[in-house]
This record gives sequence, C-alpha cells and structure tokens, in this order.
Amino acid sequence: MSAVIPTYARADLAFVKGEGVFLETADGEKFLDFGAGVAVVSLGHCHPALVEVLSEQAHKLWHTSNLYHIPGQERLADRLAALTFADQAFFANSGAEAMECAIKMARKYHAAHGNDKRYRIITFEGAFHGRTLATIAAGGQAKHLDGFGPQVEGFDQVPLHDLDAVRAAITDETAAIAIEPLLGEGGILTVPWKFFRDLRELADENGLLIIFDEVQTGIGRTGKLFAHEWSGTTPDIMAVAKGIGGGFPMGACLATKEAAVGLTAGTHGSTFGGNPLAMAVGNAVLDVVLAPGFLDHVRDMGTRLKQKLAGICDGHPDVIETIRGEGLMLGIKCKVPSQKLIDALFEQQLLTVPAGDNVVRMLPPLTVEPEQIDMACERLEAACEKVSATAAEQAGA
Repeated sequence: MSAVIPTYARADLAFVKGEGVFLETADGEKFLDFGAGVAVVSLGHCHPALVEVLSEQAHKLWHTSNLYHIPGQERLADRLAALTFADQAFFANSGAEAMECAIKMARKYHAAHGNDKRYRIITFEGAFHGRTLATIAAGGQAKHLDGFGPQVEGFDQVPLHDLDAVRAAITDETAAIAIEPLLGEGGILTVPWKFFRDLRELADENGLLIIFDEVQTGIGRTGKLFAHEWSGTTPDIMAVAKGIGGGFPMGACLATKEAAVGLTAGTHGSTFGGNPLAMAVGNAVLDVVLAPGFLDHVRDMGTRLKQKLAGICDGHPDVIETIRGEGLMLGIKCKVPSQKLIDALFEQQLLTVPAGDNVVRMLPPLTVEPEQIDMACERLEAACEKVSATAAEQAGA
C-alpha cells in the first residue's frame, strides 16, 4: 500500500518516458497525450530546447533565494512586461500561488490608498482558481469547500455572463473582479468577449481592479499569447502558470505598476519562486512560443481539431452534445457520463482530462501536428462507437 496520501483518483498506470505528444509506460505501451499534464506540457514532452537549457542551468546554479538578484528572473519579467499590459511580475511555483498573490495585491492596493475596508472580490459561478483556502473560496464550488470551513471571507459569486448581477454585487467593500477568460475546470465555458470589455468599463467606473486568471489559458493555449487579447481589453492583474514552465513548476503574477503599488519589501514572498532553474526554462518557453509562425500553428491546429470534433459530434449525437473552446483548449460536452467516454478513450490509448458540466477536455501540446490530431480523432471515433454499442447492449438487456 502506497504511503502517498490518496487525494487523487489515479488511473492504474505509470509513465516512464515521453517525447512530443506521446507518453510511454515501462513495458513500452505508447499513449497519445491530449491532456498535456492538464495544459502544462505546452511544448510537448522533453522538448529539446527545454532539455538543453534546464541541463545547462543545472550544471551552473539551482537556488539562491530571493535575498539576491536573479538575472534570469529579471530578464523574464522584462520580457513579459514588454509583451503584455503589465509593468511588473512576481514569480511563484504554481497557479494557486499566482492567484493568491493577485488576491493579496488587490487588497493591498486599496489599503495603500487608505481604504483597507475594500477587500471583497467578485468571482463567477463555475470558476476554479486553485486549491488553497483563499482560492477555493474564490472558486466557491461546494465540492472543493466541503470540510475546509470556515470559508475564507471576502468573495462574492455571481452567475457567469450576468453583468447586472456584477453591478448589483458591487459595494463600498468591493476591491476587484476576478475571472477566467475561458473557464477550464468549470467545463470549457466560453464568455463573450464583449463581456470582458463591459467588466473593464464597470470596474473603471467604480474604482475596482480587474484580475484575469490565465493559469490555463495563457502562453498560447487559445492561439493568442494570452486569451484576453481576443477581447481587446486588459486586466490590472493577471495570474499565469502551467504552460509558462512547459512542465517545470512555475507561476507568475503580472500587474501594472499602479496595481502592485502596495507590494513593497516584506509584504509578499516565495522561497522557491523565480529560482534560476525555473527562469531558464521560462525564458526558453517564451523563445519557442514567440518564434515566427508558432501561434499561427496553434490557431491552425485548433481549427483542424475543432472541425474534426464537430464532425464526430454530428456522427454520434447519442454520445456528444456539443464542442466548446478556443484554440487547443477544447471541450467535448457529453450526453453520456463523461467518465464513460474518458475510459473508452483510455482503452484507445488516448489521454484526456475531465472537467465540470460533464465535459471531456482536449488539451494537446501546442506543438501537435496534423497527423497526430487525425490519429486522436480516429481514436475518439472508435471510443464513441464503443460507448454507443455498450449503451445499446445495456438498453436491450
């Protein structure tokens, strides 16, 4: 019996090596990975550029702490600032930590302006912002909050897409509005891009900050470097993680100088955040993602995959209800229990990721090629046929 605390419902499978979009078990079985470690392995497994820089840095220096300057950290912060709305960056190890920083920053901003009673943050039903006590409160989902009371105070949830509900939730205590540009864990729920522009206008009218949670959507996942670029608006604070490290634990909280005004020396920190190993990998990920044609490739592959999924949906209306998402962040909304389709895909050696609202997520590495998309769709077709046949047998029994 394993000594690992059983907080995960793990598949009875272990992988020992990976290359590109494939994972391999100890006995040589190969699986097509369309989960990418839950949108983490953005450039595929063991990307040569990442292996090279990580190996090179490992022979130089691993850790010094943030008591000293870290050149790679300053370089990555400068690059991210130049590419986005942000002026500054704080580096952490995960998306939850990046969101914790964002929450603290929003509160501290108002305190720095003499109003420490403005601390509440408006969030949206179906959201997922992490697993810490504050971020499960921000997400507001009962299944994540159960047994971890009392719930952290300061979060007001409203229905997604409902601007009037947001407006009604604003009080003299409201500090910020936090939202994912595309809800991942919630079921690949899309939000009209105009809604983000309306939120920006509403926030500006009321002196609020906007926080975008781009932990899953960022670093090219939807075909733009950051998903909010599709909306034509910008946040004040943004949480980033997952794909930015390409598999190495890394997160970042990006912000305007004004939004970050309260985070002075000693107000926030991280022992491992922004260490030389992570920064070497993060800079290498940016090198690849920013190369000419890379994001074009993501958009092209996203279109190809979505079109093929739509065709399979049409052919199996008893199994699939609809296809959702943007770029290479797509969801299959199921008519059968989604786990049945996930299990059937597993039998076809295709790895996917579950999500809320009875959805199967497809999150392949951004480096996926047309023939690999075709292969995945052939396996999905076979899985749908298996699910349909099983349902027919059970109905006739």
